Amino acid sequence: MSKFDKLLQKIRNSPKQVRFEELDKILIRESFTRRQPRKGSSHYTYTKGSVRVTVPYNQPHIGEAYVKLAIKALEGEKENG
Repeated sequence: MSKFDKLLQKIRNSPKQVRFEELDKILIRESFTRRQPRKGSSHYTYTKGSVRVTVPYNQPHIGEAYVKLAIKALEGEKENG
């Protein structure tokens, strides 16, 4: 199992303990385009085709709801692509 697969499995198993850098690495590797926040915002936006995921940056761990949305987007892209 590769490092990427291990990281993806870790994120799926414990969505409450995911750091921004880990989720960022997964989304970028899966060809999502990252757009950094403009002045006054701490949320990064990732897009791939018609799929869009927004993730906050300024927390030690990302909220579980954001992680679950990102996982759902990743699985949807794998089914469609």
